Amino acid sequence: MPALSRTRTHAPAVGGPDVRLPWWALVLPVIAFAVLLVLMTASGEAHAAGGEQSVGFLLDRIRSLTG
Repeated sequence: MPALSRTRTHAPAVGGPDVRLPWWALVLPVIAFAVLLVLMTASGEAHAAGGEQSVGFLLDRIRSLTG
């Protein structure tokens, strides 16, 4: 007496695994990109401090420590 076996009614999936991302996995990179973009575009309004004063102060400080 042959053993009865069930046959598959549908074919296995041909594509990759079915991966579903949570909502925050897509939202957080978008927010991070937006924040970095705003920081980059707002940097044009920044004013640099006087570079000559800080270099001169640093050289005076080194001279006073070594001499």
